[in-house]
Amino acid sequence: MAGSRGKFLHRFLPVLGCVLLINLVKHIPLASAEGHCIWYGVCTNKTDAKQRYCPYNGTAKPIEEDGRAILEKYCPDLAAGGVTCCNTEMLQIVQLNIARAEMLTRCPSCMENFLKHICGMTCSPEQSNFLKPVKIEPYKASAKETRQVISEIDYHLGATYMNTTFTSCSQVQMPSSNQVVMDLMCGDYGSAYCTPQRWFDFMGDVEVPFVPFQINYKSGDEPVDGFTPYNPKTRPCNEGSNGQPGCSCLDCAQSCPAPPAPAPPPRPFSIHGADGYAVVMAIVFVIFTTLFLSGVYCCNQPENTIGVASDTNQEMASNPRPVDWHIDQPDGAERATFFEKLGADTESMLEDFFQWWGHLMASKPWTVLFIGFCVIVALGHGMKYMQLTTNPVELWASPHSRSRIEREYFDSHFEPFYRTEMIIISSKGLNKIEYETPSGILEFGPVFNATFLLEVLELQKNIMALRGSTGIEDICFAPLTSPFTGPVTPDKCTVQSVWGWWGNDAEELEIDIEDNKYLDKVITCSKNPYMCLAPYGGPVLPAVALGGFLAPGEPLSKKSRFHEAQSLIITILVNNKHDKTKLKPALEWEKEFIKFMKNYTENSMPAYMDIAYTSERSIEDELDRESQSDVSTILVSYFIMFAYIAISLGRFTSFSRLLIDSKITLGIGGVLIVLASVVCSVGLFGFAGVPATLIIVEVIPFLVLAVGVDNIFILVQTNQREGRRPDETVAEHIGRTLGQVGPSMLLTSASECVCFFLGALSDMPAVRAFALYAAMALLVDFLLQVTCFVALLAIDTRRQNDNR
Repeated sequence: MAGSRGKFLHRFLPVLGCVLLINLVKHIPLASAEGHCIWYGVCTNKTDAKQRYCPYNGTAKPIEEDGRAILEKYCPDLAAGGVTCCNTEMLQIVQLNIARAEMLTRCPSCMENFLKHICGMTCSPEQSNFLKPVKIEPYKASAKETRQVISEIDYHLGATYMNTTFTSCSQVQMPSSNQVVMDLMCGDYGSAYCTPQRWFDFMGDVEVPFVPFQINYKSGDEPVDGFTPYNPKTRPCNEGSNGQPGCSCLDCAQSCPAPPAPAPPPRPFSIHGADGYAVVMAIVFVIFTTLFLSGVYCCNQPENTIGVASDTNQEMASNPRPVDWHIDQPDGAERATFFEKLGADTESMLEDFFQWWGHLMASKPWTVLFIGFCVIVALGHGMKYMQLTTNPVELWASPHSRSRIEREYFDSHFEPFYRTEMIIISSKGLNKIEYETPSGILEFGPVFNATFLLEVLELQKNIMALRGSTGIEDICFAPLTSPFTGPVTPDKCTVQSVWGWWGNDAEELEIDIEDNKYLDKVITCSKNPYMCLAPYGGPVLPAVALGGFLAPGEPLSKKSRFHEAQSLIITILVNNKHDKTKLKPALEWEKEFIKFMKNYTENSMPAYMDIAYTSERSIEDELDRESQSDVSTILVSYFIMFAYIAISLGRFTSFSRLLIDSKITLGIGGVLIVLASVVCSVGLFGFAGVPATLIIVEVIPFLVLAVGVDNIFILVQTNQREGRRPDETVAEHIGRTLGQVGPSMLLTSASECVCFFLGALSDMPAVRAFALYAAMALLVDFLLQVTCFVALLAIDTRRQNDNR
């Protein structure tokens, strides 16, 4: 009996072992040479946010007709096989997830490469060759039903495929945010620090929304533990498929056309081997010199002469005289040239004119002064229409320049660029912070001190709460608001500040303040701002919110050491308007902002802070302030010049004649004439509609004063040196004086005016306005000096002659 039992066991145990082994293999999926499925169908409820698949250790099944269209659209290579490891419901989930990667469709080759690993993972009939279920968990579908679902897999993916796919997608742009797609698809690393492995790891991280289960990507091209990496064929981004073009140059550098070869350098201009330009200039110089010398020689030839009767022919020949020789001209005197005669005649004519003019002005001084006063008042009335320009663009950019025209077109159609309010906050006396990270010890800038950050947040909140006649919510740029989202609140305003990384919430920082763990947020958000959206709904760009992190000469890049920042920057964007009349609310809030910041920096700023601030209106405010501060300087300088004129022009003989001999009248009159010339110039161009600038107020009064005082000294001192002849009246004496100095005054004033009027040919508005106003002021100053000041001189001379 025992022998029979032993024989039975000896025969049965091998069979039993084979059955158990087969059953074990059935429940523990391994890679096989033929390959089979690891899942099929969806085992979670449709209402779940993350759908997971049912374990299935069997061969692929025929494609369901309802899902064939989806499979052919996204996975045409697998659709040709006829059998897959996915049903229609799984394909619909894949279709939904692919729609979320729509940003890659800008580059068809990238999208095609990207889809291949999704299709292979979901539907390949040979999944078991490269997919390994790592974790299978029970799922309670209902109160009575519990199912098994796959919650984690290992995906053996070819390194070649991962690298080429990453390369084809790494430059795809996202125009809506002016970023590349990898800034969003590579997690904390962003595009700057992204690699193929990091990209795929992010797409397989179950903590990321829309990733249904954990996918562990195993990179390599060689088989590992019986698994053969999935390595589908890829296309470079510059190659298209199915007749479609490759990716654009913007999304794929390989698609950019090669720049044309540089043109060969032009042959140097030469004449018989010599520098052609030098030869031409030499020829022109010789011709010009020859013509000039010939003209001088011809013009200097004496006119026809005749001899004076003498006893001998030799004497007649040796003493020729011109027919127009003046009788009082001594023998042997050098003859005048044509140009000298022309100059002498012109000067004589001008002297005669100014002598007549001076006599006329001095004869009726009160009439002249009255007419001059009326003209000054009439022209000065134009100051009422003066347009003062303080906008830097209108000051320095020509209205007819292409850049100005295109800017005007853009502003009128799309509204101008935002108005910016900026606060730059630096630290004083704070130490740097050393923080240990997985990649080693990093040294953070002192502005990341927790106390410093909390004070910055308090300042930011106070600024956002400012309210005069309007609040920040009424003027700020809030891109994610609309009439359907309700009224704008301050937290919806676009603010570029590091506190946006913590949601403008101090508690978010304080919970990690122990051991400086809050600095992890700085590292994460500076690498990829799109992982730390601010309350307004957009990113806080580290290059905008931080400063002082670049070494001298170092260019800005996504790999810049933002954690070494030496200052924090708060930038508030305010809506701008092309219609300047609609900017009143913004200007009023900016005024309150400047007032608050001035008070804060003077009275409330902590000792460990150093703050600089600016607003959109700051430049115009500063220009206006500077012009007002110069008024006192102008008045003082004019008073000093008045005193100088009165003292210098007076000839004091005794203390009793101090008031008689002083030139107080001329001093006051001369200074007032200079000031009146500026007023007339401003008024005249006010009538003409030529915008003025603050430079005119600051510079032209001094310019005209300097020129005008010179002419005053010349005229008065010449009148004093040229004593009045016994038979001359005061008017004749002054006329003779003006006849002597008038031509020189005319020449200097004319040359100065011409120079400034030539400067008005400049297209730069500020230069053009300055040149026009200065030229006109100098011209009016000259006219007033030869009219009103001559009349004042006549009145003052009569006063002095009468010992009054």
